[in-house]
Amino acid sequence: MGILGAIIIGFIVGIIAKLITPGDPKPRGFILTTVLGIVGALVATWLGQAIGWYQPGEAAGFIGAVIGSVIVLLIWRQLARPR
Repeated sequence: MGILGAIIIGFIVGIIAKLITPGDPKPRGFILTTVLGIVGALVATWLGQAIGWYQPGEAAGFIGAVIGSVIVLLIWRQLARPR
C-alpha cells in the first residue's frame, strides 16, 4: 500500500473517529487527524496481536483502525483537558 495509502487511510479513519466520538478537545487540522488515524491503526494492530485476534505481521482492518483511533482520541481528551 505504501506511505501515501497509509496517509490517506489514516486521514479517513481519523475523520470517522472524530465524528463518532463526541465532545472536546479534539485534535484539529489535517496533520493531527492523519496522525490520529495512523496511530489508531497501530494501536488496534498491537492490541489485536496481544489478544490473539491477529497473527504476527497481520495488520488491523479498517474497522479495527477506527476503534483504535477512538481509543487514542479518548486518551487525547484526557491528556489535553483544559485545567
